[in-house]
Amino acid sequence: MNKSSHMSTDKDGHAPASKVLILFSGGQDSASCLAWALSRFDYVETVGFDYGQRHNIEMQCRMDVLKAFKTSFPSWAHKIGEDHIVDLSALGAISDTSLTRDREIVLSDAGLPNTFVPGRNLIFLNFAAAIGYRRGLTQLVAGMCEADFSGYPDCRKQTLDATMRAISLGMDMDFTLHTPLMHISKAGAWDMAFDLGGEDLVELIRTITHTCYMGVRGELHDYGYGCGSCPACELRARGWRDYAAQKQGIISGEA
Repeated sequence: MNKSSHMSTDKDGHAPASKVLILFSGGQDSASCLAWALSRFDYVETVGFDYGQRHNIEMQCRMDVLKAFKTSFPSWAHKIGEDHIVDLSALGAISDTSLTRDREIVLSDAGLPNTFVPGRNLIFLNFAAAIGYRRGLTQLVAGMCEADFSGYPDCRKQTLDATMRAISLGMDMDFTLHTPLMHISKAGAWDMAFDLGGEDLVELIRTITHTCYMGVRGELHDYGYGCGSCPACELRARGWRDYAAQKQGIISGEA
């Protein structure tokens, strides 16, 4: 049985009355997934991981994003439940990467950017499932994506499916992982946000979420805050440009 398959939905694409736990960093992807979950489920808890990341500012931004969701979307506010913070400083201590060390971002000998933190998503999912086991939250939501990513092996659907099978077997409980961004681009993520919450949600994600690996929150670019040169900023900026061009094309076509 595939433990990470999507659950059934009604004719409108909504899940039956249920609750989920979302892996929530406060970035563009997890904020988009939060909106996705709130539009489909009755109750949503969140979990963040403090692993000594260089861009630790995301730990504050995630709180700002949660607050903004509650104030900007009152119809969703009552669905947002407890937020959990997990101390994974040991992961940062053993990870020799540019995401956990003050060093230049380069390609490693393995052909991956040295922002790759080995085992990170696998560890996140195991800790999230452990929380879910305790709180009766067997459905998880996460923002991993195969379409627009840096080649991280722990973002692949095959990897995630195998991880969820092991978690379900190891806990003797059926866990389901929802990855709504798995097969869509960064431009598609902006488009999904617009479909879920209109311009208000797009603007919330643009101005409050944090993606930059360098932790820069100085200048507000058209795509949001960031250094503008790290891989995360470049990917987010390219997605924004593609999304904006698509929206402008639609507007021009309607004129």
